[in-house]
Amino acid sequence: MNDVIIIGGSFAGLAAALQLGRARRRVTVLDTELPRNRFAGHSHGLLGHDHKPPLAILSESRAQLARYPAISLVTARAEGISGSIDDFSVLTADGERFRARRLILSYGVVDQVPDVPGFAECWGKSIVPCPYCDGFEAAEQHWGLVWSGLQSHNQARLFLDWTDKLTVFADGHDIPTDIRAALEHRNVPVVDGRITEIAHHRGHLTTVNLDSGSNVAVDILFAHPRNRPSASLHESLGLATVETPAGITLKVDERRQTSVSGIYAAGDLTTPFLPSVTQATSQGAMAGIFAQQSMLA
Repeated sequence: MNDVIIIGGSFAGLAAALQLGRARRRVTVLDTELPRNRFAGHSHGLLGHDHKPPLAILSESRAQLARYPAISLVTARAEGISGSIDDFSVLTADGERFRARRLILSYGVVDQVPDVPGFAECWGKSIVPCPYCDGFEAAEQHWGLVWSGLQSHNQARLFLDWTDKLTVFADGHDIPTDIRAALEHRNVPVVDGRITEIAHHRGHLTTVNLDSGSNVAVDILFAHPRNRPSASLHESLGLATVETPAGITLKVDERRQTSVSGIYAAGDLTTPFLPSVTQATSQGAMAGIFAQQSMLA
């Protein structure tokens, strides 16, 4: 039997595995090898790995874990979980079954990009969600922000640390008059109408096209589409969740334990605002440490 099974082997999952492997705990990582940021050319803000392709960082991380004999990396999708603390059972899509005393869920989320021509092709390249991840490289350029709710007002204020050329696209939302006035005071224009197309060249945005017939040129577009967990295991387990403007996240306590004893969670699955590789790595490490400590005799 494993000490811990980790479901999801991106940054949070591998960070958890590293801590457990160094503690000589037997751990199996089940991963589909489809990380959320696989569309991005570079990852930013992770100390020691700044401006490296995210897939390259993950590949290097997996290679480093090979020196720990207690860690097993398995390419598989977990389809079902049964049992309880000290005796969990995980069934994979190909029929293999693994048992463990503890579980760590780090299978992340899937972004539900809108059905707008060109959006998916630009996602992760010139349409991005996080200024801390991509803002420095696009500083002082013309930014666009797709309005997604009242939280977008704070995002617009935040973006002005990187650029003084920002356009907000209402995209059919009714932006309150006082917020429009506040944006105008900061020299941030609001463009009404729905976005009908993202014109681009090989994923590099050229214009945002609207149903009014106007086309607005921007260099980078920030958008925050809703997301959903990339698996439904938390639903079958009855884990408590939290509703956020972006989607649901798993509820965890200060030790990263979910509402079910013996099941921990980390990464984007638990991060409602400004998820990042740095946060995922930190949370994964703590989930691994707390899972280990919960098994002490």
